[in-house]
Amino acid sequence: MSRLAIGRHPVVMGRVYDYRKYADSLRERFKEAGVARSPVQKKLQLARAYFSGNPVWCSWQVNYRCNFRCRFCNYWIDPMGDRPELSPGEFHLGARKLAELGTLLISLSGGEPLIRLDIVDIVRAVGRWHFPFITTNGWFVTRELAEELFAAGLWGVSISIDYADAERHDRRRGMPGAFQRALAAIEHFTRARRYKWQRVNWMAVLMEDNFDQIEPMLKMAAEREAYFMVQPYGVRKTGNRRYVAGDRGVSQHLLTLRQRYRNFLSNPYFLSRVDQALNGGVPGCRAGRGFFNIDSTGDIAACVEQRDRPVANLLEHSPPGILRALRRDATPRRCTACWYNCRGEIESLYDPLGVMQSLPTLLLDRGRAPTLATRE
Repeated sequence: MSRLAIGRHPVVMGRVYDYRKYADSLRERFKEAGVARSPVQKKLQLARAYFSGNPVWCSWQVNYRCNFRCRFCNYWIDPMGDRPELSPGEFHLGARKLAELGTLLISLSGGEPLIRLDIVDIVRAVGRWHFPFITTNGWFVTRELAEELFAAGLWGVSISIDYADAERHDRRRGMPGAFQRALAAIEHFTRARRYKWQRVNWMAVLMEDNFDQIEPMLKMAAEREAYFMVQPYGVRKTGNRRYVAGDRGVSQHLLTLRQRYRNFLSNPYFLSRVDQALNGGVPGCRAGRGFFNIDSTGDIAACVEQRDRPVANLLEHSPPGILRALRRDATPRRCTACWYNCRGEIESLYDPLGVMQSLPTLLLDRGRAPTLATRE
């Protein structure tokens, strides 16, 4: 299936804004400060953002179009898929503006981000000042594309696989052949690494019927020199509770597996609260303070599930104005509806033990997962 054929409209490479004077003023302002940051400078600027109380993670949706028809996700029918998407030039402008806040961990997601034919240019634009990551179903990954993305500065990639069994994965994802394409994508990215800090993750959504699949997937990921991460299905994705995992003993099982398998990357703080997330939710969400969401149109909200309540726009507002708008929105602090990675993994950085567990991943260049899976 062609990447151009996906969605309800052709790929939109850009859109017209009446922001020329604004963009010109920003370019002049950033002219001397526009040099790309080195990996060391990025780490220092990430620390600056953290200690300044600024967000350190941003989920940036490059689109809402997808070639899969996953049963547990409605993004592929989201009306946002019919709206124009930011161009690579607008990603460059937006990434430079965000750099005033420090360096961010930026997840380029969707939809399926690799549908966009200009995804390499988007990664290159974001990677000048930030740590770009991509989450993908793996369908469009080729050896050449993997090499281009890593050469453009991609810091890490997560390929979504929810079962160790091909038939079950394909059925739940609504796409025959999805499992084999995803495995091939992991292998392409593993071989395409250019720098020791570039990481490949196997990402699984924890649902009601794949609890027994976690350990086999851990082993398969290790065989491919990939890390493994997990996140619970969130009801706000579809409004349907049928996919929610069992509510007892999940955390302990995951923590036991993490002690056993050296490539299990999910933070113990995050894993230890999965049971709580499945039984009423984890209070004190830091959306808007530790992390936030940017839509494919540039609208900014505290999190992706509040995209219908934007508080600012990346192209229209200044970085200080964006921060003020996010901090004024108190709604997320009362929300307990999810325990996605973009929440739980980032909130682990604000826990003393959690941040100590994350420091090796954040500061040391451990992109290649241990090939010997178990610690035993």
